[in-house]
Amino acid sequence: MQDRCTYEFAIIRIVPKVEREEFMNVGAILFSKRKKFLDMKFEINRNRLEAFSNELDIDALTAYLKAWKLICDGEPEGGAIGKLDLASRFRWLTASRSTIIQSSKPHPGLCHDPEKELEDLFEKYVL
Repeated sequence: MQDRCTYEFAIIRIVPKVEREEFMNVGAILFSKRKKFLDMKFEINRNRLEAFSNELDIDALTAYLKAWKLICDGEPEGGAIGKLDLASRFRWLTASRSTIIQSSKPHPGLCHDPEKELEDLFEKYVL
């Protein structure tokens, strides 16, 4: 039990029509303060998303999610938010929004390896 660390995760969603509250999971983000870990994975299933709505610009959505990844990684291209500490970046990325790209509320957990846990969450909730 001593080698397990706490983490928080959220599922990233695309909400084609916010007023209908329908969504498709496209990614996962995981933060562990103790392990100094913050990362996300995403994948847009084009066929599935087009079944929700054929009005979405999937290339633009992909670009927005790549910007989230830059912020997550703390890259200079992530702008001012990308320069914040890990916890602040995670809180910003998982803040409530009423836009096409949203995240679930953060959920806690315990794990040995945050990177493997992120992969497991991605497979469970997205793929």
